[in-house]
Amino acid sequence: MSTPPLPAMRIKSHWFKPGADKSAAEQASAMAFIVFRVAQNMLKRMRGAHFDIDAGPPYFAFLREVLVFLGAVTDRIAHARLDEAARQEFTVALVRHLARTLQENEDRLLGPPPPGAPAHADTFIDLVNQLGQHYAEFGADPEARDPEAGFEPDFAFVRYLGSRLEPTLPEKDRRWVVEQVMAAEAPEAVAIVQRSMRDLWDPAPRRPRRATMSGE
Repeated sequence: MSTPPLPAMRIKSHWFKPGADKSAAEQASAMAFIVFRVAQNMLKRMRGAHFDIDAGPPYFAFLREVLVFLGAVTDRIAHARLDEAARQEFTVALVRHLARTLQENEDRLLGPPPPGAPAHADTFIDLVNQLGQHYAEFGADPEARDPEAGFEPDFAFVRYLGSRLEPTLPEKDRRWVVEQVMAAEAPEAVAIVQRSMRDLWDPAPRRPRRATMSGE
């Protein structure tokens, strides 16, 4: 399967008022917004490539997996930029923002979980804690396309995402998902996250609106 052209995804990744140093938590809040949009865009692209991702539980199962993957990539990039204390502050805040946004969407579209069941945010955080240990076993691509990106996930890192997405899709689509994710979707998503992290930490004045970063 191949992904047909889609309208450019526009991401505002420079601070509106540059100059003042931003805390790790403030940076995490901005990145969480970007990561969530990038994950939604990947899902949209997969649908555009004729993968059936139904609205409802399958939609959120797919979205959760992509958010965990992109969160792991973002954390690795932060590791190259921050000391350990700031990195921990950044990643914890990032995950909490993503969990809150995910819960707001799931509660609105699916309704809250039944009494006694964990909240959607808690389910996501549990998945982050579980898979974070798995993603930690993978490394950086030794042939990274962009040496200034801070971190480029290696083959096994991206392939693991594809394998995690397989059970979220109908049987007919599962044989193609790893190839689609590795060849098209993950590189596109990771590139946007890398550029966004660079831009958010860039102290240079904000560029004119026409130069706002976009991903296709």
